[in-house]
Amino acid sequence: MPLSHENQVSLLKDILSNHQSDCCGSVSECEQVERLVKSLMVNADINQNVKTVLEEIYRYCQNGINSSNLDAHITSHQNQLNTWIDDIDQFS
Repeated sequence: MPLSHENQVSLLKDILSNHQSDCCGSVSECEQVERLVKSLMVNADINQNVKTVLEEIYRYCQNGINSSNLDAHITSHQNQLNTWIDDIDQFS
């Protein structure tokens, strides 16, 4: 059974919150976020403002996957992670 878009948003926020609080993560988490973002981007129920944030999150994950030091990549995006989580809360 596929996740509803509300569940997808919740899972996305959980992973980003973990990155924000732990300053570390895994490539598989970034790949999971990419899949969630792709699924949410094609969902007509998602607010257009969230789609802009999702594009930024997608780039963050792509760059993280290709980074030689994922934890440093996550640490360098602490401000953006806070902003993205707040934005998703505001628009979802």
